[in-house]
Parts: sequence; C-alpha cells; structure tokens
Amino acid sequence: MAQSVGDEGRRATHHEEEMPRVAITRRQAIAFGVFVLTVVGFLYFVLPKLAGVGTTLHHLETGDGWWIAFGVVLELLSFAGYVVLFRAVFVTTRSRPPRLLHPPGPIGWSESYQITMAGLAATRLFATAGAGGVALTAWALRRSGMEARLVACRMVAFMVLLYAVYAGSVLVDGLGLGTGLFPGGGSFALTFVPAIVAAVLMTVIGAMALLPGDVERRLGRWASGSGALAHWVARAVTVPALAASGVRTAIELIRERDPGLLGAVAWWGFDICVLWAMFHAFGSPPPFTVIWMSYFIGMLGNLLPLPGGLGGVEGGMIGAFAAFGVNLDLAVLAVLSYRAISFWLPTIPGAVAYFQLRHTVARWREEQSEHPAPSTQGAVVETAGALRA
Repeated sequence: MAQSVGDEGRRATHHEEEMPRVAITRRQAIAFGVFVLTVVGFLYFVLPKLAGVGTTLHHLETGDGWWIAFGVVLELLSFAGYVVLFRAVFVTTRSRPPRLLHPPGPIGWSESYQITMAGLAATRLFATAGAGGVALTAWALRRSGMEARLVACRMVAFMVLLYAVYAGSVLVDGLGLGTGLFPGGGSFALTFVPAIVAAVLMTVIGAMALLPGDVERRLGRWASGSGALAHWVARAVTVPALAASGVRTAIELIRERDPGLLGAVAWWGFDICVLWAMFHAFGSPPPFTVIWMSYFIGMLGNLLPLPGGLGGVEGGMIGAFAAFGVNLDLAVLAVLSYRAISFWLPTIPGAVAYFQLRHTVARWREEQSEHPAPSTQGAVVETAGALRA
C-alpha cells in the first residue's frame, strides 16, 4: 500500500511538472488551419471588395513604408510594456514576502521575456480572452518555485491592473466624446453606453476589495457535507476570496507607486498608436479619440470563441469606425494592417520563447533538486500574510 501511495505521489508530481500543451489532433489542426485561412481570405479579399476597396494586398503596397515601420516599432514597445508590468507584479514588487522575492528559479529579464512572449503566442493562437496565456504564465511561475495560491493571487492582480487601464480609458473617452469635450462626436450607444458599462465594471471590481479576509471560511460552511454538490461548492467558495485578495494586492501595488506599473499603460497605449500609425500610412486619420474608442470597442471581439479574436476584433473595429463616420475604405486598410502587425508579429518569437521556456524550466527543476528548500512552512505562512494584505 505504501508503495502504491508513493507511486501515485510520483505520478502526481510528474503530472504537475508537465508543461501545459494544447492537445490537438490532426483533424483539429486541419480544421484550425482551414478556419484561419478562411478568415484571413475573407478579411483581405472579400471584405475589401464589399467595402469598395478592391484587393487589399494591392492597396497595402501603396501605404507609406515609414509609417508601417513605425507601427512595428510601436508594437515592440507595447510588448516591452507587457514584460515590464509582469516584472512589477511578479518579480520586483516590494510587497512580495522576502522568501518569495527570489524563488528557487530566479526570474530575470530573459525569463520574463520567455514567459510573457510564450503566453502572448498562446493567447493569439489557441485561446479566448487570454485564457491560454494565463494558464501558461501561471504554470511557469509555479515551476519557478512560487507557491500556487500566491501565483493565483498575483495573476488576478496582474489582470486587474491591465484591464483597469482598459476600463478607465473607455470611461474617460466615452464621457469626453459624449459630452463634446473630445472631438469626434458619436452616438449615445458609442459613447455613453461603453462609459456606463466601464463604470459599473470598475465599481464591481473595486467592491471586491471590501470583502472580509475570512470570506472563504464563512462561505465554507455551505460546503459542509459530502457528495458532488458539496465538492463543487467547496471549490467555488475559493473564488470570491481569491478575487478579493487579488484586487487588494493590485490596490497595494498602485499605492507603492512602482513605475513598472506604467507597463499596463504602455501595453494599451502603444498598441493603439499602431492603429493610429496605420491610418497615417494610408490617408488622413480621424481624431485620435475616435481611434481610441473604436479600438477598445473592437477589442471586445477577443471575448468571442475565436483564436485571438481573429475576425471578431477586425469586424468590431471596422464597424465602430463606420458608425463614427470614418471613411470605410480607409478604416478597412488601417484595421487590417494594424491586425497584421499586432496579431502575427508576436507569433514566431512567441513560439521560439515557448521552447526556450521549456529548457529554462528544466534548468530550474535541476537547480531545485540540487538545492531543495529547507522548509515550506515559512513560505506558506508568508503567503497567507500576502493574501491578507
């Protein structure tokens, strides 16, 4: 029996160390390839003809090469902002318990690049709303030696910081356009409605910080008993506690005024500027505030069950620009050029980073086996303290 338990433990450990992979059969791979080719063909050949643009690839040749090159540089700066934010939240933050500031697998700039770029590639190709990137990032952090619950808490804080910029931008731009403070105009549905939704979302997320620290223990009483329902409830009650802890952590990071948190602004800001640059490459751009709002409205396409929002984001942005009265031909060229840069640029470097990360994790595993931690009790106590912060 002891041997059986030991074997099970070793199998569990081996399973835990496996790198997240997307299980794809040959049939699924073919279907995925056909889908991508179909969407790309529609976007670059059919949609432009419907809009009266003609063959997009022909018109892309007429674009200003300097503006297109500038857009590529801006996208690289956007990725750099993402890496900086990652390090601010997971690596260099002052609120990290001392034992966990330098985990057994030290995360330097090279490792930070590998984790973030591999996560971005996973998000672009295989998942909806960033789920693939989140799973890969969490796995890498766990393999670096961080405690699982602390990783989950920090992941929530990371997403809160990232999307607080999104919601705040929609709120400010929506009110500015709707009241006439910003140029560009727009209907109530395009200005005030997104602003109201953003305000409600920010209020709900902020209210999570008010949940008591022992909310999980209080809700745990509902999970007493046995059976499938009790097991499901026991797992569900951890969600409010984790969300509240992550929001409080994000607020604490903001109070620390770590300049690395500006990486969230850089991630969104430089990416928006890529779209702005593409308008310059093919004509005269609309007011930046219109580009700003249409960009964020289009980004809601990432919520669709499509790889990286492919098709949904483009359609959302082009539709928003058309609703703002932007020339449809120009909008199609600018949006498709922007997506050609933002969607495909990180794919190849991200795939390379994925395989680099596998070697990095193998090295961490060897280092941890050679220098095992003397005790995990202190780390658990410090983790609990971080979650209560």
